[in-house]
Amino acid sequence: MSGVNLDRAVGVLVGAAAGDAVGVPYEYGSRPLPWPGEEARMLGGGLGGYAPGQWSDDTEMACVIAEVAATGADLREDVALDRIAAGFLRWYADGPADAGIQTRAVLRALRGTAEVGAAARMRTRAAELHAHTGRTAGNGSLMRTGPVALAHLGDSEAIARAARAVSGLTHHDPQAGDACVLWCLAIDHAVRTGELDVRVGLGYVGPEWAALLDEAERSTPDRFAASNGWVVAALQAAWSAVAHANGLEEGIQAAVRGGGDTVAAIAGALLGARYGGSAAPARWRRMLQGWPGLRARDLTRLAVLAARRGRPDGDGWPSAPTVPSYGGSAKWTVPHPDDPGVLLGAVGALRPGVADAVVSLCRLGAGEAPLAGVPASDHIEVWIIDRDDANLDLPGVLADTASVVRDLRAEGKTVLVHCAFAETRTPVVAAAYGALITGSTRETALRRVRAVLPSARPRPSIVARLLATTQ
Repeated sequence: MSGVNLDRAVGVLVGAAAGDAVGVPYEYGSRPLPWPGEEARMLGGGLGGYAPGQWSDDTEMACVIAEVAATGADLREDVALDRIAAGFLRWYADGPADAGIQTRAVLRALRGTAEVGAAARMRTRAAELHAHTGRTAGNGSLMRTGPVALAHLGDSEAIARAARAVSGLTHHDPQAGDACVLWCLAIDHAVRTGELDVRVGLGYVGPEWAALLDEAERSTPDRFAASNGWVVAALQAAWSAVAHANGLEEGIQAAVRGGGDTVAAIAGALLGARYGGSAAPARWRRMLQGWPGLRARDLTRLAVLAARRGRPDGDGWPSAPTVPSYGGSAKWTVPHPDDPGVLLGAVGALRPGVADAVVSLCRLGAGEAPLAGVPASDHIEVWIIDRDDANLDLPGVLADTASVVRDLRAEGKTVLVHCAFAETRTPVVAAAYGALITGSTRETALRRVRAVLPSARPRPSIVARLLATTQ
C-alpha cells in the first residue's frame, strides 16, 4: 500500500474522531451553532459533559471495531464479530458518558455475557427490540462504521457483508445496514482512488437510495437536522456536507453547522478517506482523546494495522517499540537560526529533557511517543514521507506544522523539531517556520537553516513543494 493510500486509511479514523470531537459541543442544541464565519471548535460539553477534544460514544465504539480489525481479522466471521460484541459490552460496562437509545437498549440486556456467542445473542436482542418497537433505524451503527472498510480494502463483497454484520449487532433495521454498506464502500473507494463517490455502493442496496442521494446533493445539511437521528437522514446530511466541501476541515464544519444530532463523525470518516489523516490540523490532533485512553497517534496505529491486515512494516512499525532503521541517527541539536527556542535535529536527539514539546516528522516506535516528560498533547507527530510524490498535500502540511510550532512557542515551550536523520523533513519544516515568523521567503529561510544544520540535504522534489506556495 502506498504512503498516500495509507495516509487516507489513517484519515478514516482520525477524520471521524476529529469530526466527532468538533461536533460534541453542539449536539442537539447543547450549545448554539457557530455564527456564519465562526469556527466550530473542540470545546467539550455536549450531552455527555465531555472534555475539550474528547470524542463521544461514536468514536468509542469505532475504536472497538478498529481494535479487532487491527489484528487482521475477517469481520464477517463469527469469532471476529464475537470479539466486537464483547468489546461493545466492555465499553458499556465502563459507563460511557453517553450512548444512543437503541444501543443502550441492546447492550444493557446483555451485560455480563460471555464472549463466545456474544454476537449471536446481541443480534437476537436487536431483533427482539425491532419486533417490539419497529424503530431500530437510528444512526448509531453508521456513526461507528468506518473501520469496517479498512479491514477489507479492495473487496467490495467482503465490505458489504461485514458492514451489515457489524451494523446488525445493535441495529436490526435493514436501512441501517444499507447505510453502513453505502458509506463503507464509499470509504473504500476514496482510500484507494482519492475519489468521493457514495454511489459506488448502489448495487448493494435498495433502489430507493439513488433518489435519496440526489436529494442530499440538492440540499444543505441543515435540511435534514430535524430527523438526522434516523440513519437515512443522517447519511443524507453527511453526504451533503461532504459533497459540497473543499477539504476535510470545510466538510466537518459544514456537518456541524447542519445541526441536530451532529453527523460530523460520519462525514469525517469519508472526508478523511479522501484527504488523509494529514489533512486533520495539528491543533485538532493535539486535543483528540477518548476511551479507552487513546489519542490521535493510537488511531493512526489502529488504522495502519487494519489497512495492512494486521501486519506492521519491515521495521515493525507501528507496533515495535523502536524503528531499527534509525540506528546511528545523530543525537545533537542546533538552534533554529530565527528562533533559538526551536531545536533542530534527528531522531537520535529524542531524549527526556531535550525540550518541553516535540514535533516528530518521521515514524516513531510505540515506545518513543509521547517522549517521557512531555505531555501527550505537546508531542505532535506529523505525516510527511521523504519520497517523491508520496504526500497528499505537502504544502498544506508544511504550513500547518509551521503554525503548530508557532503555537507551542507562544505557549512558552521550547520545541524539538526532528525527523529520522535531519536531512529533508527537518530543514524543510524549519524553513516553513522561519518564513512564517520573519515574513521572509521560504527560499531565503531555507538558506538560513541549511547554514546551521550540517546534515541538511533536502530532497529537491520536497524543496520544490516547499517553495511552490507562500506561507
